Amino acid sequence: MQRFSQSPTDPAFVQNPYPFYDRLRTAGDLAWWDDYAMPCAASHRAVHAILRDRRFGREVPPEMAPTIPDHLDAFYKVEAHSMLELEPPLHTRLRGLVLRAFTSRRIKDLSPEITALTHEKIDTFPTGAPFDILTTFCQPIPVIVIARLLGVPDDMAPQLLRWSNAMVAMYQASRTRATEDAAARAAADFSDFLRRYIDTRRNDPRDDLITHLIAAEEEGEKLSTDELITTCILLLNAGHEATVHTLGNGIKTLLETGTQQIDDQAVEEILRHDPPLHMFTRYAYEEVVLHGHTFRRGDQVALLLAAANRDPDQWPDAHRFDPTRPVTQNTSFGGGLHFCVGAPLARLELQIALPILWNRCPKLRIAEPPVYANTFHFHGLERLMVQTS
Repeated sequence: MQRFSQSPTDPAFVQNPYPFYDRLRTAGDLAWWDDYAMPCAASHRAVHAILRDRRFGREVPPEMAPTIPDHLDAFYKVEAHSMLELEPPLHTRLRGLVLRAFTSRRIKDLSPEITALTHEKIDTFPTGAPFDILTTFCQPIPVIVIARLLGVPDDMAPQLLRWSNAMVAMYQASRTRATEDAAARAAADFSDFLRRYIDTRRNDPRDDLITHLIAAEEEGEKLSTDELITTCILLLNAGHEATVHTLGNGIKTLLETGTQQIDDQAVEEILRHDPPLHMFTRYAYEEVVLHGHTFRRGDQVALLLAAANRDPDQWPDAHRFDPTRPVTQNTSFGGGLHFCVGAPLARLELQIALPILWNRCPKLRIAEPPVYANTFHFHGLERLMVQTS
């Protein structure tokens, strides 16, 4: 296996990681990334296969679980109940209960609200002056949609966003002790808020996701209150973070390429071309030989989702953004048991918000060179300054 060194916080990599992914891919299906001290899958076939291989999973083998430092206790108390970090049978039970409440009908019923919210945010755009479309459009739409889905008042959205940003920063390569302290405080405060809110909903049920999750808890297969709290936090953190980055990256790409026709096919190409999550890791649960490398129990492998999405063996001229490209399943939402439960909602938000934006703002243009934030494993813009005329 060839070895490569590349700091994930290097400014050139942050702005454009794709040349490094190309180098990894030329070495074969697996390559060793020194900075993460683990093998990486960079080809589409390897990433696609490992996502679905039950010999690998997200949950650390129990005998290898690290000791949690005291200052991160509140953060990992939340993570301990996350279906994103668990495997069957716990994962199966949690995911089944969530999907019982997070139905396709409930998601589809959000269409009028997403449409109205999109128009409402566009109405706030300044005329003739540059503004950051991330903070005025890309951030508020997903977080308000999730808040409404949960049944939380709109005026809580900014606070939810602050808690979410602090917690998600734990997965960034630029993580520091200050990041950890902020994440632990956010996890504790977010949990306290949701605990009170769940108690309120037990006594005053509404037609919202929290109420439906509580109902699922009381119909045999139970969700504990801690599981309810973690599930709500996961839906917000994962649900808004990815959609914010996808909207921002997508708007940037559409403007840079002069794309005018925004349909479902173009949305799939946005998801493929510059996805919001670039790395997802898995643990080996037994000895596995793949592509000439022997994994032993507890070994990790990094699945480079964005590298897989630019594999020329899967997509001809893979670096080119082509909104008319025939749709082929990409890896942006993961795969297998952990395929993103929020994928239908993310697609719906993109399919509704982007065409409205282009229809309402036909002269939208980039006002300053876009800059990506130093947030790997995530890949999203620091800001996107635009003008409507």
